[in-house]
Amino acid sequence: MTSTETTEQDAPRYVRLKIELIAEITDEGALKAAALQQVAEDEYLDDEERAQSVEAIEVDPSGSLAHFIDPVALLGDVPGIELASATWESAQTEFDPESEEWDEYTVDDSAQ
Repeated sequence: MTSTETTEQDAPRYVRLKIELIAEITDEGALKAAALQQVAEDEYLDDEERAQSVEAIEVDPSGSLAHFIDPVALLGDVPGIELASATWESAQTEFDPESEEWDEYTVDDSAQ
C-alpha cells in the first residue's frame, strides 16, 4: 500500500452533529445593537452580504442571534476534527418548558 492509498479504517468519516438550543431574548434592543456591531466589524462580509445582514436584523431581530454562532470556535480545539460544513439558522418559536414536546431527554426515532 502506498502513502496515497487508504484502508477503510483510515478513510475519512463524517459525523452529522445536530444541536438544538432555545434562547430567550430578554433585551431585543441590546441583541439587535450587538448584532449590527458584529456585522459592521465582520471583515469577511462583502458590501452586499453586509447590507443583507443589516436588513435581516432590522426585519426580524430574532435572526440577530445567528451572527454570534461560530461552529469553527465550537470544534476548533477538538483534536482529530476538521469542520467540513456548517449551516445554522435562528427563528422565533413557541416554547413551553412544561410541554413534553420540549423534553430534552426524549429521543426522536425519526431522525435515525
